[in-house]
Amino acid sequence: MLVENSKIIVLKLGSSTVVDSKGRFKKKWVTSLIKDIKSYGKKKSFVIVSSGAIALGQKYLKINKKTIKLEMSQAIAAVGQIHLASEFQKLFEKYKIKTGQILISPDDTEQRRRALNIRRTFDNLFKLNAIPIVNENDTTATTEIKYGDNDRLAARVAQIIGADTMVVLSDVDGLYDKSKQKKIVSTVNKIDEKINSLINSKKNIYGSGGISTKLDAAKICMNSGCHMFLANGKKKNPIKNMIQNKIYTHFTPKISSLVAKKKWIIGSLNSTGVIYVDQGASHALSNGKSLLAAGINKITGSFNKGENVLVVDHNENHLARGLASFNSREIDKIKGKQSKEIEKILGYLSKSEIIHKDDMVLL
Repeated sequence: MLVENSKIIVLKLGSSTVVDSKGRFKKKWVTSLIKDIKSYGKKKSFVIVSSGAIALGQKYLKINKKTIKLEMSQAIAAVGQIHLASEFQKLFEKYKIKTGQILISPDDTEQRRRALNIRRTFDNLFKLNAIPIVNENDTTATTEIKYGDNDRLAARVAQIIGADTMVVLSDVDGLYDKSKQKKIVSTVNKIDEKINSLINSKKNIYGSGGISTKLDAAKICMNSGCHMFLANGKKKNPIKNMIQNKIYTHFTPKISSLVAKKKWIIGSLNSTGVIYVDQGASHALSNGKSLLAAGINKITGSFNKGENVLVVDHNENHLARGLASFNSREIDKIKGKQSKEIEKILGYLSKSEIIHKDDMVLL
């Protein structure tokens, strides 16, 4: 099972899985999910993208109206978000698991620099052995409250952090075919007209999406090298159940996550800086090695950590493009130095590579 072989897993929880029909947080179900996560120890990094803020806000404020204007939804979400994060934190703490809250708006995932900042935050939370609890920043929405019932948001998060697998836990067993028996489509390798024809617009009372937004999420995952599973999350121990019963729809990626990442890097319109390297570094790069400080002669331009930079040799031949692990001021200080000297010069050491080979594309 791919879930068991994945290093980074994004779990998207629909409103109906975390909030019951009366607007109450489903503590027993969430506890069973935490037990599933706990069973993997520290072998995997999990991310939870959870809906339910508006539902909990409605319950707390005693608002039953199903159709609410945007500005009122934003206020209700602001109230519910506190309750949602608090409920998760209290339950995870019982199992000695740390959590951190991340609120994301569409602009954060669509703008490259913001996306890189998000990625670094996730990386650091993983280092702290904390599970990020993600939701859309509903209070800053300017068009409509939904990103896509958090389906597309979860897929964008999976794409940005390089997740191997995303599991969408909903109120359905998977994608149903059009037969009278309503059989589950076990595997989808391509989203074409045939698959799109299976869309059912049915929504639950709290969720703002349906199968349509899940197919949108699947497209993002498939083009990002991420496997996506659509499964029923109503039963307790949802991950364990999904793996044991093998009832789900599996959307297979078109390319590997590493290839997808490198396509993303090469797709950048402009490099914000240039790094000049010596002959030894040039040879190392051609052999698939990472760029180290010792091989750098000089840099031009001003750039931040995580931004796209161009690597050239002394004749200004373009060698590679990649994401810098340090900003331009830091690289200027450590250029030509051995990796073991970096911590002494900068006062800290995050990485020894200036550009890691996985964050680099040879030109």
